[in-house]
Amino acid sequence: MIAALSPLHRLARLLFWGAAAFALIMACLPQLVALPGHPGDKLLHIIAFMALALLAALAYPRVRLLSVLAGLSLFGALIELVQLIPALNRTGDWTDWAADTLAAAAVLGCVFLLRRLLR
Repeated sequence: MIAALSPLHRLARLLFWGAAAFALIMACLPQLVALPGHPGDKLLHIIAFMALALLAALAYPRVRLLSVLAGLSLFGALIELVQLIPALNRTGDWTDWAADTLAAAAVLGCVFLLRRLLR
């Protein structure tokens, strides 16, 4: 029998999928949105994928963290492929994908260590 989801897991799943949709939409906009402080593109990628990794770990606690990392890395690669569409006037960059993957790996590594400490 499958255990019912707690309200925290439901909220985390809603936030995770909302954040993933937001990241994809922002990546598809023809121009970067001007943000206060003018953070660089890499910093935006790092922040987005750190948040996605944390939300995914909270939303899907029974999913292996390596599987979460693989999914987030594929999502980052998808974003870079979408940005290669000429009509979007964006450029795909493998270093953005690497930043996405490394940021998610850093957060998921911390989650792994925290889970071990709490056992």
